[in-house]
Amino acid sequence: MKLARPLPEYLARRYHGWKATSYADNRGWYKHLSEMGQHPRAMIISCCDSRVHVTSIFGADQGEFFIHRNVANLVPPYEPDGEPHGTSAAVEYAVTTLKVAHLIVLGHSSCGGVKGCYDMCSGNAPQLEETTSFVGRWMDILRPGYDRLPSGSDDERIRELERQAVVVSLENLMTFPFVEAAVTDDRLTLHGLWHEIGDGDLENYDPESGGFRAV
Repeated sequence: MKLARPLPEYLARRYHGWKATSYADNRGWYKHLSEMGQHPRAMIISCCDSRVHVTSIFGADQGEFFIHRNVANLVPPYEPDGEPHGTSAAVEYAVTTLKVAHLIVLGHSSCGGVKGCYDMCSGNAPQLEETTSFVGRWMDILRPGYDRLPSGSDDERIRELERQAVVVSLENLMTFPFVEAAVTDDRLTLHGLWHEIGDGDLENYDPESGGFRAV
């Protein structure tokens, strides 16, 4: 059985175009990044959703952000159980090795993972309740957010749950001892954002009011 096949031709063409233009125009910068290593100022935890283009939103260059993407931009609670934890490993590396100054959780509108969590918690997605569902078990992280939802229409509650995915992740980040220590010592600041894809809007979480405000 073949494990991999050659790169699709359209992607190969795009690569050669990039190498001949963007790379060629910035060859010195790429050499610098290769030789000096990465020194990002911020880590961003965002969703896998292909519509969320983190570097474009902030006009970032290569080497500026340490980016980790997962389903619904979730951070699990601190669980040092000896098992593999990809998101927790990325957070640990960013805070303890790269020593980023900012850690940003970026949620977004029309999130399929959040919708799946809402359906599952509402009893309308039994397939996600199965122990064999990787998505379902991952979305269990967001159940505390579902339990806090106010009354309203399904659309309103799902939209609020997208924001709760950011809040729950910020709360879970503070269960990591090295994150809490860095925040306490003013070496790290946490930020929660929610992005409206269609309108291009960005909202910032305000812990004092418990709500989100336009950036």
